[in-house]
Amino acid sequence: MPLHFFIAQWLKVRYKSRRWCPPAFYFPPPLAMVRALRISFPGAWYHITARGNERRPIFWDDDDRLAFLQLLADVVDRFRWFLYAFVLMENHYHLEVETQEANLSRALQSLNGGFSSDFNRRHHRSGHLFHGRFHAVLLEPTAAALEVSRYLHLNPIRTQQFGLGKANPPFGQWGGDLKPSPNSLRAALEALHAYRWSSYRAFIGEEQPPAWLSSGVFLNRVGLTPAAYRSYVEAPLQGGRLESPWTNLQAQLVLGSPVFVDRIRGLADGNRREQPSLRLLTPAPSWEQIVGVVEALRHESWIQFWDRHGDWGRDLVLCLARHHKSMTLAELGHRAGGIDYVSVASALQRFHRRCQQDPPLARLLQRAHQQLQNAKM
Repeated sequence: MPLHFFIAQWLKVRYKSRRWCPPAFYFPPPLAMVRALRISFPGAWYHITARGNERRPIFWDDDDRLAFLQLLADVVDRFRWFLYAFVLMENHYHLEVETQEANLSRALQSLNGGFSSDFNRRHHRSGHLFHGRFHAVLLEPTAAALEVSRYLHLNPIRTQQFGLGKANPPFGQWGGDLKPSPNSLRAALEALHAYRWSSYRAFIGEEQPPAWLSSGVFLNRVGLTPAAYRSYVEAPLQGGRLESPWTNLQAQLVLGSPVFVDRIRGLADGNRREQPSLRLLTPAPSWEQIVGVVEALRHESWIQFWDRHGDWGRDLVLCLARHHKSMTLAELGHRAGGIDYVSVASALQRFHRRCQQDPPLARLLQRAHQQLQNAKM
């Protein structure tokens, strides 16, 4: 039996009622599996990553890297991808691609599955090589894609050796002042140019790109020459500042302008229970919408009940806004008429206890949640 069943049984005994089960808002049923949301369409640009299981290496030697690139070239050809950029690190890889068909999942199943089988056979091992399937972020062509390509190409020097690792903020968070020493900067740039397992050398004209790498197409799309692209990537290091490309990432899924995000939101389709990213991508209801739902359920206006002593109407609005908009206690207090955050916290606790003791109110809360959820779909 699932855990939430035993919790429900215990509460039935606790509240001396075999007819009442706690509302799903407090004890949601467990999900069989949380699946990543995949949005595929012809002409989509993606940043793709896949990591080793338990962050272990997925490339043990150069033969592994060559085998991966050979398989990647085959996938690019068979699935009609434009592969714009790549980098192979010890325990993960990054790709930036454009798909001409809606085939992202099938292509990456072929890539990761085929490489895992070859890797296990080559090294006489068994079991999972990758942690899960893969992570893909939809990119707005040109602007967002250009920023992410810089992030991707700088990965080989994001290490402690050059003082640019994750333990060296703020560069570890991709933002803020770097201020590297001249010696560290020189060493980092030399390592960046010498790194074989990335598309950067092909981008800046230091080597001929293979037939399966569309670096020239990418540069044409973003309107840069190889020399200009090199300056774009390296100038922030020399100037001591690099902004994170992920600041405006929406729902861990989409990176681009508000217009682009709205367009992708219209294409998103899936099960909101199994795919949390789909809920995050859906715009939250406004404060006015939440108040309107409560007014309709109570058949009276906010002005009539918001400051009525002992009334639960205001507390219901606070509870819904806290859940659906992730508002802070101070923000809730401001919208509810200038209440201080301590009083808001007390009101939420009081309403929670009241729902536990009042099944009709708990059901009303569920109806309000459902109405707001339906409004977002």
